[in-house]
Amino acid sequence: MLLNRRRFVSTTATLGAGAALPISAQAASDALRFVLVGDWGRHGHDKQWAVGVQMGKTAAALGSAFTVSLGDNFYENGVTGLDDPQWQSSFEQIYTAPALQTEWKVILGNHDYRGNVQAQIDYSATSPRWRLPKRYYAETLALPDGGTADVFFLDTSPFITKYLGSAVRIEGQDSAAQLAWLDAALGASTAAWKIVVGHHPIYTALDYSDGETHDQPDLVARLNPVLRAHQVPLYICGHDHCMQAVQMEGMRYVVNGVGSRIYQPNAPIRGGFAAGAHGFMTVQITRHRLDYRLVDMYGTTRYAESLTRA
Repeated sequence: MLLNRRRFVSTTATLGAGAALPISAQAASDALRFVLVGDWGRHGHDKQWAVGVQMGKTAAALGSAFTVSLGDNFYENGVTGLDDPQWQSSFEQIYTAPALQTEWKVILGNHDYRGNVQAQIDYSATSPRWRLPKRYYAETLALPDGGTADVFFLDTSPFITKYLGSAVRIEGQDSAAQLAWLDAALGASTAAWKIVVGHHPIYTALDYSDGETHDQPDLVARLNPVLRAHQVPLYICGHDHCMQAVQMEGMRYVVNGVGSRIYQPNAPIRGGFAAGAHGFMTVQITRHRLDYRLVDMYGTTRYAESLTRA
């Protein structure tokens, strides 16, 4: 059943310093909960370690079922192979909390494409929690109160034309085939919720006065029309190293690339939210409601939104 945007309601909240992460009454019984982190692999530096500690605490309080990695898993140049020491220094020895020993559903970022992408796929057979079965894939998640949520894990680097001929080695990747797969999979989905996850933003909450192009024109032109055609309510990404949330024509675009190094953004535009804070994201889903929160490394919820459907 397609989501009808006319029956789709949201409530937002921007929370100040010291606001704790509240766990709703639903979280104890009928919601699927998980955490997400992006742009993290720096040997524990740039607050990666502190973010990981708080992620573990929040994941335990939430009852998180799994973790999603939004790409740029290893800086600056991905991994060299299965024996790269970064597997230990940036992943295994950082995210040690018991609540983070569940499955990690992983996507690739542009920095991962500077290294050995196949090694990140192959590590799925080595680590009990790392799951990257292929460069893009989909999963159907069963919701405790009935129904399902379909999550589509994309490989967005091959869409970005400026990477051609650069150290981000996307040559040989067929973005048209990936887009056709996504279009067909979204069309076939009967899930209560359709969530799309990628590394690069489509739209952001930021302007261009700092000289940076925060929107991704290649994704605006090619990916966004497919998401809109299938009435996808939520696109989650990393890449931009600050927290952001913006609504464009009924669709939510959330940026969560704050697992290690960050920057302080300009004031948000488009009625959105932006903050330079290290942290991560949480999601709770029931058949009729989706709650997400952007949480900093102190456990403070910086921004929250609830999406409901009839």
